[in-house]
Amino acid sequence: MPSFHARLISVLAAAAVMGVGVGARPEAQQNLDNVEVHVLPVQGNVYMLVGDGGGNVTIQVGPDGVLLVDTSFAQLSNKILAEIRKLSDKPIRYIINTNVNPDHVGGNENLAKIGNTIAGGNVGGDAPPGATIIAHENVLNRMSAPTGTQAPYPVGAWPTDTYFTKQKEVYFNNEAVIVVHQPAAHTDGDSIVFFRRSDVVSAGDVFITTSYPIIDQQRGGNINGIIKSLNYLLDLAIPKDKQEGGTYIIPGHGRLCDEADLLEYRDMVTIIRDRIEDLVRKGRTLEQVREAKPTLDYDGRYGSNSGSWTTDMFVEAVYKDLSGKK
Repeated sequence: MPSFHARLISVLAAAAVMGVGVGARPEAQQNLDNVEVHVLPVQGNVYMLVGDGGGNVTIQVGPDGVLLVDTSFAQLSNKILAEIRKLSDKPIRYIINTNVNPDHVGGNENLAKIGNTIAGGNVGGDAPPGATIIAHENVLNRMSAPTGTQAPYPVGAWPTDTYFTKQKEVYFNNEAVIVVHQPAAHTDGDSIVFFRRSDVVSAGDVFITTSYPIIDQQRGGNINGIIKSLNYLLDLAIPKDKQEGGTYIIPGHGRLCDEADLLEYRDMVTIIRDRIEDLVRKGRTLEQVREAKPTLDYDGRYGSNSGSWTTDMFVEAVYKDLSGKK
């Protein structure tokens, strides 16, 4: 198995080829016809599929079939399937969605319909068509719509197995797969997925390396929920040696990480939150908070003045969360 640094170099090289960089906006619309996707080994049964067209896709393969975490945009489904088939010719059995964003659920219908659900636990027997799509119930609520109203997603893309408790568990490919709800983080329907035997976590958009955290306030997102989720991920992650290796974390967008990377990101978010909170307590207005530049020393790594999620938008979202001014 290659060292963490060797794999990290591979991920960064692939990202550079595909145009994924520090300033890449996670939800930017691009010409998906020219997007390349590449599958990279993480460890154990788990692989990471990266591309510049959407969120990262996590793939778990084994004797029972294929499990996916997120499906990126629908336009990339054929390319994603081609990469899956390099790893396994077995059916897609499960799809787990970490949030409702189109760059995470857009390929649900295309990829689910070519899979098969495991019926009655009999992997080798007949199974109903279509992979099982798992998500928190808030994801289904937002993908569907009340009777008589046009739903934002087709029925074939909707989750078919939802949960509303703290977590949901699946045993697949000789591995415990734990889906844990992260309330009021990026949204109110976020999940992270822990592959316990492989020691890999698919974090979704509660952890991204390409920008400041995206706080979707219209869908229940909150800065303190983001930090709580990052702390939970840190509790799961155990380094192998000198803070390197061990548990690997696949972010919603960006490169493969270990605990040290996650720790730096958590500290950055917490420091900025504390700075803005101090200014709020002093009665500063949003404009005064912006003028104070609470993100200045991190802008070179995570900041942006353009795109779908700018530094100003992040500061405004944190200010509104902490001041109660919506």
